[in-house]
Amino acid sequence: MNTKNPLESIYYIGIPENFVASDAAFKIDTSIKLPVQRKMDDDPGSFNPEEISTEQILAGILTVLAYDKKNENLDYYRSIIKKVRPNIKKELCEAAILKTKNEDFDLAEEIFLSLLGLDPEDEAVILNMALFLDQRADSYRNAGLNEDADAYDSDALAYYRDAMNAEPPLPDAFFNAGFYYMKKHSYREAKDAFETYIALTCDVDDKDLGENGVYKKERAQEMVNNITNQNMDDESFQKAYDLISSGNEEKGLEEIRNFLVNNPKVWNAWFMLGWGLRRLERFEDAEQAFREALKYGGETNSDTFNELALCLIQEKKFDEAKENLLKAFELEPESPKIISNLGYLALAQGDKTAARNYFTTVLEYDPKDKIAANELMKLEKSE
Repeated sequence: MNTKNPLESIYYIGIPENFVASDAAFKIDTSIKLPVQRKMDDDPGSFNPEEISTEQILAGILTVLAYDKKNENLDYYRSIIKKVRPNIKKELCEAAILKTKNEDFDLAEEIFLSLLGLDPEDEAVILNMALFLDQRADSYRNAGLNEDADAYDSDALAYYRDAMNAEPPLPDAFFNAGFYYMKKHSYREAKDAFETYIALTCDVDDKDLGENGVYKKERAQEMVNNITNQNMDDESFQKAYDLISSGNEEKGLEEIRNFLVNNPKVWNAWFMLGWGLRRLERFEDAEQAFREALKYGGETNSDTFNELALCLIQEKKFDEAKENLLKAFELEPESPKIISNLGYLALAQGDKTAARNYFTTVLEYDPKDKIAANELMKLEKSE
């Protein structure tokens, strides 16, 4: 996470009577100091207020809105920026979404925080913040940065909860939160979220919902049916995931085996069994569990092939491992995790050139991927 304090880049300046910014005029309360974004080459000890641009003031205000929530002049700063830039929310939202798509996460987060500071009660912005943090967590987890991913997942959940508490209710908050809960294997919460989305939209005519709305309603019903038919909201299923993910694999495996007694065709349960066994380095047993997962529907999920491949690498079944990693890659061709594992497979086979190529490719997708960078550093030192 970014630990630098953005407020350090702000000047607070007193405004002389009748001051007018150099490139725009707006009403200034000279009794309140204005935040000004410092230019990169500014000398902290000296600058000319007459050279300050409106953009520097607006940038300073946005930074304060984003990071100084207790500032006593927030309402005044909001009034300035809304008057000078009446379309600022739309502009910022579009910019944040673009930065998120480009995985420029630090800047995207700063923009979203500015949006929240500008209008803390805007439920759509709160939901967009949740979606952003959710996506950022996924990106970090794919890069093997699990602690960072967990932190952003936790933040995302807080924003999803705020969005789901909106009045009047915001249906999309429940739809998107449902998939967040699915990702976290919290199937009972996922089912509740999807059922709430369906309830909120059931009386809305399909013409009013639009094509995307109809798709969402059908998709939500599909997810409810999957959870119900596979009994995935069973308490032992959730308990097994919580135990395994917290490092208590043996008790987690006991729970998931109990679940499988009555639900032997649930691929997610076989996957969880394999996951726990692999964490215990029981690779042959884990391999068999992942093969069961594939038999009962896990072939649509890249993680099943990826996890199976990791077991096969440990068992030195390199050809099968590569076959499964390539299947995972077909399902998720831009996953740094899968490409990195192809690199580890190459290392296990003694092919340093291929490994270097794979890790280099990972960095092309994500220059911040620490795992790939570390492996490339090791390869350089070994030569």
